[in-house]
Amino acid sequence: MAAQRLVWRFSSFPLPLVKAEHRPPSTTLRKQMSTPLKTPASAAAAASTQVTRKLPIVLFDVLDTIVRDPFYHDVPAFFGMSMKELLECKDPTAWIDFEKGLIDEMELARTFFKDGRPIDLEGLKNCMRRGYSYLEGVEELLIDLKKNGYEMHTATNYPSWYEIIEEKLKLSTYLSWTFCSCTMGKRKPDPDFFMDILKTLNVEPECCVFIDDRMRNVEAARHAGLIAIQFQTAHSLQHHLSRLGFLITPSHPLT
Repeated sequence: MAAQRLVWRFSSFPLPLVKAEHRPPSTTLRKQMSTPLKTPASAAAAASTQVTRKLPIVLFDVLDTIVRDPFYHDVPAFFGMSMKELLECKDPTAWIDFEKGLIDEMELARTFFKDGRPIDLEGLKNCMRRGYSYLEGVEELLIDLKKNGYEMHTATNYPSWYEIIEEKLKLSTYLSWTFCSCTMGKRKPDPDFFMDILKTLNVEPECCVFIDDRMRNVEAARHAGLIAIQFQTAHSLQHHLSRLGFLITPSHPLT
Protein backbone atom coordinates (compact mmCIF):
# COMPACT_ATOMS: atom_id res chain seq x y z
CA MET A 1 0.00 0.00 0.00
CA ALA A 2 1.53 3.27 -1.24
CA ALA A 3 0.48 5.22 1.80
CA GLN A 4 2.35 2.81 4.05
CA ARG A 5 5.50 2.73 1.93
CA LEU A 6 6.04 6.47 1.81
CA VAL A 7 7.16 8.79 4.59
CA TRP A 8 7.29 12.58 4.33
CA ARG A 9 9.62 14.80 6.32
CA PHE A 10 9.34 18.58 6.40
CA SER A 11 11.15 21.52 7.94
CA SER A 12 10.81 25.19 7.01
CA PHE A 13 11.61 24.15 3.44
CA PRO A 14 10.11 21.14 1.65
CA LEU A 15 12.40 18.12 1.69
CA PRO A 16 12.35 15.23 -0.78
CA LEU A 17 10.21 12.15 -0.51
CA VAL A 18 12.12 9.29 1.12
CA LYS A 19 11.18 5.64 1.11
CA ALA A 20 11.24 3.69 4.34
CA GLU A 21 14.52 2.00 3.43
CA HIS A 22 16.16 5.48 3.19
CA ARG A 23 17.05 5.30 -0.49
CA PRO A 24 17.94 8.70 -1.97
CA PRO A 25 15.06 10.42 -3.84
CA SER A 26 14.86 10.24 -7.62
CA THR A 27 16.08 13.18 -9.69
CA THR A 28 12.54 13.81 -10.94
CA LEU A 29 11.03 13.97 -7.47
CA ARG A 30 13.92 16.01 -6.08
CA LYS A 31 13.33 18.53 -8.85
CA GLN A 32 9.56 18.50 -8.23
CA MET A 33 9.94 19.12 -4.50
CA SER A 34 11.82 22.35 -5.16
CA THR A 35 9.63 23.62 -8.03
CA PRO A 36 8.32 27.13 -7.28
CA LEU A 37 4.57 27.73 -7.34
CA LYS A 38 3.70 30.31 -9.99
CA THR A 39 1.38 33.12 -9.04
CA PRO A 40 -1.59 33.90 -11.31
CA ALA A 41 0.19 36.97 -12.66
CA SER A 42 2.11 37.36 -15.88
CA ALA A 43 5.03 35.05 -16.67
CA ALA A 44 7.48 37.86 -15.94
CA ALA A 45 5.91 38.60 -12.58
CA ALA A 46 5.77 34.90 -11.74
CA ALA A 47 9.45 34.53 -12.53
CA SER A 48 10.29 37.37 -10.17
CA THR A 49 8.02 36.24 -7.30
CA GLN A 50 8.86 32.60 -6.76
CA VAL A 51 7.31 30.87 -3.76
CA THR A 52 8.62 27.59 -2.40
CA ARG A 53 5.87 25.00 -2.60
CA LYS A 54 5.25 22.80 0.42
CA LEU A 55 4.48 19.22 -0.49
CA PRO A 56 2.56 17.00 -0.45
CA ILE A 57 -0.61 18.65 -1.73
CA VAL A 58 -3.81 17.40 -0.10
CA LEU A 59 -6.86 16.62 -2.26
CA PHE A 60 -10.19 16.21 -0.48
CA ASP A 61 -13.41 14.66 -1.62
CA VAL A 62 -16.20 16.74 -0.06
CA LEU A 63 -19.46 14.85 0.50
CA ASP A 64 -19.21 12.36 3.37
CA THR A 65 -15.52 13.20 3.69
CA ILE A 66 -15.70 16.83 4.82
CA VAL A 67 -19.42 17.53 4.68
CA ARG A 68 -22.44 15.40 5.58
CA ASP A 69 -24.23 14.24 2.40
CA PRO A 70 -27.96 15.02 2.70
CA PHE A 71 -28.82 12.97 -0.38
CA TYR A 72 -28.46 9.76 1.59
CA HIS A 73 -29.64 11.09 4.95
CA ASP A 74 -32.45 13.55 4.16
CA VAL A 75 -33.60 13.41 0.53
CA PRO A 76 -35.50 10.08 0.71
CA ALA A 77 -37.66 11.50 3.51
CA PHE A 78 -38.16 14.72 1.51
CA PHE A 79 -39.76 12.62 -1.22
CA GLY A 80 -41.60 10.42 1.29
CA MET A 81 -39.66 7.33 0.18
CA SER A 82 -37.11 4.88 1.47
CA MET A 83 -33.67 5.03 -0.11
CA LYS A 84 -34.44 1.80 -1.96
CA GLU A 85 -37.63 3.27 -3.42
CA LEU A 86 -35.87 6.50 -4.39
CA LEU A 87 -33.08 4.66 -6.19
CA GLU A 88 -35.65 2.58 -8.07
CA CYS A 89 -37.70 5.61 -9.15
CA LYS A 90 -35.06 8.20 -10.02
CA ASP A 91 -33.49 8.48 -13.45
CA PRO A 92 -30.14 6.63 -13.41
CA THR A 93 -28.22 9.31 -15.32
CA ALA A 94 -29.82 12.67 -14.50
CA TRP A 95 -27.82 13.37 -11.32
CA ILE A 96 -24.61 12.13 -12.94
CA ASP A 97 -25.16 14.50 -15.88
CA PHE A 98 -25.87 17.30 -13.40
CA GLU A 99 -22.61 16.52 -11.57
CA LYS A 100 -20.70 16.64 -14.86
CA GLY A 101 -22.21 20.00 -15.78
CA LEU A 102 -24.01 18.55 -18.80
CA ILE A 103 -27.44 19.73 -17.63
CA ASP A 104 -28.61 22.59 -15.43
CA GLU A 105 -30.86 22.36 -12.39
CA MET A 106 -34.02 23.04 -14.41
CA GLU A 107 -33.26 20.05 -16.63
CA LEU A 108 -32.50 18.03 -13.50
CA ALA A 109 -35.97 18.88 -12.19
CA ARG A 110 -37.54 17.70 -15.44
CA THR A 111 -35.60 14.44 -15.57
CA PHE A 112 -35.04 13.54 -11.89
CA PHE A 113 -37.64 10.75 -11.92
CA LYS A 114 -37.94 8.13 -14.63
CA ASP A 115 -41.67 8.77 -15.05
CA GLY A 116 -41.19 12.53 -15.44
CA ARG A 117 -43.21 13.50 -12.36
CA PRO A 118 -42.52 17.09 -11.25
CA ILE A 119 -40.39 17.86 -8.23
CA ASP A 120 -40.22 20.83 -5.90
CA LEU A 121 -36.78 22.06 -6.97
CA GLU A 122 -36.51 24.87 -4.44
CA GLY A 123 -37.77 22.57 -1.70
CA LEU A 124 -35.12 20.00 -2.65
CA LYS A 125 -32.38 22.65 -2.59
CA ASN A 126 -33.53 23.85 0.82
CA CYS A 127 -33.52 20.25 2.07
CA MET A 128 -29.94 19.87 0.88
CA ARG A 129 -28.93 23.23 2.37
CA ARG A 130 -30.29 22.30 5.78
CA GLY A 131 -28.46 18.96 5.68
CA TYR A 132 -24.99 20.31 4.90
CA SER A 133 -22.76 20.33 7.97
CA TYR A 134 -19.15 19.54 8.77
CA LEU A 135 -18.50 15.96 9.78
CA GLU A 136 -17.31 15.62 13.36
CA GLY A 137 -13.73 16.76 13.85
CA VAL A 138 -13.06 17.54 10.18
CA GLU A 139 -13.16 21.32 10.35
CA GLU A 140 -10.69 21.25 13.24
CA LEU A 141 -8.35 19.08 11.16
CA LEU A 142 -8.64 21.48 8.20
CA ILE A 143 -7.76 24.36 10.52
CA ASP A 144 -4.64 22.53 11.70
CA LEU A 145 -3.56 21.58 8.17
CA LYS A 146 -3.95 25.15 6.96
CA LYS A 147 -2.13 26.51 10.02
CA ASN A 148 0.80 24.23 9.16
CA GLY A 149 0.96 25.52 5.60
CA TYR A 150 -0.40 22.61 3.54
CA GLU A 151 -1.85 23.33 0.12
CA MET A 152 -5.37 21.86 -0.09
CA HIS A 153 -7.90 21.48 -2.92
CA THR A 154 -11.25 19.83 -3.42
CA ALA A 155 -11.38 16.79 -5.72
CA THR A 156 -15.08 16.08 -5.71
CA ASN A 157 -18.00 14.81 -7.74
CA TYR A 158 -20.65 17.48 -7.31
CA PRO A 159 -22.92 19.77 -9.34
CA SER A 160 -23.13 23.56 -9.23
CA TRP A 161 -24.84 23.20 -5.85
CA TYR A 162 -21.36 23.14 -4.34
CA GLU A 163 -21.97 26.89 -4.18
CA ILE A 164 -24.68 26.23 -1.57
CA ILE A 165 -22.14 24.32 0.52
CA GLU A 166 -19.69 27.18 0.20
CA GLU A 167 -22.33 29.76 1.10
CA LYS A 168 -23.24 27.86 4.28
CA LEU A 169 -19.95 26.37 5.47
CA LYS A 170 -17.26 28.60 3.86
CA LEU A 171 -14.99 25.69 2.87
CA SER A 172 -12.83 28.12 0.91
CA THR A 173 -11.57 29.40 4.27
CA TYR A 174 -9.43 26.25 4.33
CA LEU A 175 -9.12 24.89 0.79
CA SER A 176 -9.76 25.82 -2.81
CA TRP A 177 -12.73 24.53 -4.85
CA THR A 178 -10.26 23.72 -7.62
CA PHE A 179 -11.41 20.33 -8.88
CA CYS A 180 -15.15 19.78 -9.09
CA SER A 181 -16.82 17.48 -11.60
CA CYS A 182 -19.30 20.13 -12.75
CA THR A 183 -16.47 22.36 -13.99
CA MET A 184 -14.18 19.53 -15.17
CA GLY A 185 -16.83 17.67 -17.18
CA LYS A 186 -15.72 14.32 -15.72
CA ARG A 187 -16.17 12.36 -12.52
CA LYS A 188 -14.20 10.06 -10.29
CA PRO A 189 -13.18 7.29 -10.75
CA ASP A 190 -12.44 8.28 -14.36
CA PRO A 191 -8.62 8.16 -14.71
CA ASP A 192 -8.74 11.42 -16.67
CA PHE A 193 -10.13 13.15 -13.57
CA PHE A 194 -6.83 12.49 -11.79
CA MET A 195 -4.70 13.17 -14.86
CA ASP A 196 -6.28 16.61 -15.19
CA ILE A 197 -5.50 17.33 -11.53
CA LEU A 198 -1.84 16.41 -11.95
CA LYS A 199 -1.58 18.46 -15.12
CA THR A 200 -3.16 21.52 -13.48
CA LEU A 201 -1.05 21.29 -10.32
CA ASN A 202 2.08 20.44 -12.31
CA VAL A 203 3.32 17.83 -9.83
CA GLU A 204 4.23 14.17 -9.85
CA PRO A 205 1.40 11.91 -8.60
CA GLU A 206 3.34 10.84 -5.49
CA CYS A 207 3.35 14.50 -4.42
CA CYS A 208 -0.42 14.34 -3.82
CA VAL A 209 -2.40 12.77 -0.99
CA PHE A 210 -6.01 12.07 -2.01
CA ILE A 211 -8.73 11.47 0.60
CA ASP A 212 -12.16 10.01 -0.22
CA ASP A 213 -14.78 7.95 1.59
CA ARG A 214 -15.43 5.70 -1.43
CA MET A 215 -12.97 2.89 -1.94
CA ARG A 216 -13.42 2.76 -5.71
CA ASN A 217 -12.22 6.38 -5.92
CA VAL A 218 -9.32 5.62 -3.58
CA GLU A 219 -8.29 2.69 -5.76
CA ALA A 220 -8.53 4.81 -8.92
CA ALA A 221 -6.31 7.46 -7.35
CA ARG A 222 -3.75 4.83 -6.34
CA HIS A 223 -3.83 3.42 -9.87
CA ALA A 224 -2.98 6.93 -11.11
CA GLY A 225 0.01 6.97 -8.74
CA LEU A 226 -1.36 9.23 -6.00
CA ILE A 227 -1.12 8.39 -2.32
CA ALA A 228 -4.71 7.72 -1.31
CA ILE A 229 -6.52 7.30 2.01
CA GLN A 230 -10.06 6.07 2.54
CA PHE A 231 -11.82 8.46 4.91
CA GLN A 232 -13.58 6.91 7.89
CA THR A 233 -13.33 9.45 10.72
CA ALA A 234 -11.40 12.65 11.34
CA HIS A 235 -9.44 10.87 14.06
CA SER A 236 -8.37 8.00 11.78
CA LEU A 237 -7.47 10.47 9.02
CA GLN A 238 -5.25 12.45 11.37
CA HIS A 239 -3.57 9.16 12.33
CA HIS A 240 -2.95 8.24 8.66
CA LEU A 241 -1.57 11.69 7.87
CA SER A 242 0.74 11.58 10.88
CA ARG A 243 2.07 8.20 9.72
CA LEU A 244 2.84 9.79 6.35
CA GLY A 245 4.93 12.40 8.14
CA PHE A 246 2.54 15.34 8.10
CA LEU A 247 3.53 17.84 10.74
CA ILE A 248 0.24 18.75 12.37
CA THR A 249 0.15 20.79 15.55
CA PRO A 250 -3.39 20.16 16.78
CA SER A 251 -5.13 23.23 18.14
CA HIS A 252 -8.17 21.02 18.74
CA PRO A 253 -6.96 17.52 19.75
CA LEU A 254 -9.19 14.80 18.31
CA THR A 255 -10.29 12.09 20.73
